[in-house]
Amino acid sequence: MTRARATYIGFGAVLLWAFLATLTVGASEVPPFQLSTMSFTIGGVIGLLWIVFGGNGFGILRGINWKIWALGIGGIFGYHFFYFTALKLAPPAEAGLIAYLWPLLIVLFSGFLPGENLKRLHIIGAVIAFCGAALIVGGGVSSFSAANWLGYGAALVCAFTWSGYSVLSRLVGNTPTESVAVFCIAAAGLSWLAHMGLEETVWPKDTIGWGSVIGLGLGPVGLAFYIWDIGVKKGDIQILGVASYAAPMLSTVILIFAGYATASWILLLAAALITSGAALAAVADR
Repeated sequence: MTRARATYIGFGAVLLWAFLATLTVGASEVPPFQLSTMSFTIGGVIGLLWIVFGGNGFGILRGINWKIWALGIGGIFGYHFFYFTALKLAPPAEAGLIAYLWPLLIVLFSGFLPGENLKRLHIIGAVIAFCGAALIVGGGVSSFSAANWLGYGAALVCAFTWSGYSVLSRLVGNTPTESVAVFCIAAAGLSWLAHMGLEETVWPKDTIGWGSVIGLGLGPVGLAFYIWDIGVKKGDIQILGVASYAAPMLSTVILIFAGYATASWILLLAAALITSGAALAAVADR
């Protein structure tokens, strides 16, 4: 697979993550860790079916080092655990803004990868794109308070967890993407334990709720992890990092069309900043 093709495949994950907010709103009555359990289970089953019917069989998972299992399970479950924790301990807009440092961190950390050349335009592009995303994600931020430091800390750990998982996955590029199925199943089990210890069980009440849960498992919390794995292992990880800032912008557009949000000039400005940042990062690769 060429680097360009893997990058385009990785873009698919960003597009799927754009549906995350709308589908989460559709299943809003379901507690976060219960929703994660259900979604991860669906995402894991997708991978298991791929392994069974894709011709490779479970033998392809034989011999994978335990450190890789720890990386994958810790990355996928850890990101969501610390994200939900941050939302409980700090205002959502502020926690979300800190958590969304992960694309910028991916760009910065990629400079330590063998064979990668981190250029100034990569960093400038990522910072500009972050500013665009901040207009959307941090729209409700008034002021950061020291009283919420635990929540801010959890959000920062969340950002480092996902960026670390994404960049370190590059170092184990020979690990088959089918392994993500096990990551998802294990993350579902850990999410269930967190749900049982921290939440009350609430099932979706209507077709929209159930459809949203299924949609999450098939897309943003399912297929997205598999194609992101391909992108960060074989594609242009710096371009993918910057392009990830398009997710909150596209997410807002989808929320508008779904009737959950209203259009504003902020969206246009954010789009301009994110597009400019991505363009600078693309120019840096020439």
